[in-house]
Amino acid sequence: MHLKKYTPMQTISVLNRKGGVGKSTIATNLARAFQRRGDEVVLIDTAPQGSASDWCEAAIENGHECPPTFTVDRPIVHEQLPQLNGYDVAVIDGVAKVSEMDVSSIKASDLVLIPVRPSAVDVWAVGEIVDLVDTRREVAGGPEAALVSSQAIVGTNLADAASDALRAFELPVWEGTCQRVAYARAMGEGQGVLDQSGADKAQAEVEQLTDRIIDSLTSATSQ
Repeated sequence: MHLKKYTPMQTISVLNRKGGVGKSTIATNLARAFQRRGDEVVLIDTAPQGSASDWCEAAIENGHECPPTFTVDRPIVHEQLPQLNGYDVAVIDGVAKVSEMDVSSIKASDLVLIPVRPSAVDVWAVGEIVDLVDTRREVAGGPEAALVSSQAIVGTNLADAASDALRAFELPVWEGTCQRVAYARAMGEGQGVLDQSGADKAQAEVEQLTDRIIDSLTSATSQ
């Protein structure tokens, strides 16, 4: 499944005010997953540390395929994305703090993914992003949004590990990524885990998340 037949371009943002929760890992792997499925993909790097841009540079240096990657350092993502033509999917790698950039990214988005490590402390930290999404929904009726487990220890489950904290949010909880060497290796080499051999479990996680995203976006589009 892919998103090529759906217009206009579908925009997915990966947002969380905390650093080090795997935003760039999820964003880059999703960008490659959609690209490998035949979609025309653009990756938007809004983070000051430029992890997504560094990933793309590593891809070019190593002769790997990567989607066009643009850096946006001002909160004008929602103004610039509609000017991009010829893309099926845009993936936004978010900043590590709640800011006007998050507001802009949410305005631009059809789907907001909020990566969360499976602990109550990490779930509590996403409250501000959830509030921004809720505010936008009150005005515009969207975007869709979901909490996505990130960097989970194999065998743990976000819904089980932080069930009490999750009750505060009326968002679906999706399985995402576990702590695996494959993600770090792929990031450093400018690839997605789908491009690497011997990364079967990580590949299954990315494929499952990609399918879940497509189901969510196509369901919203058909309503």
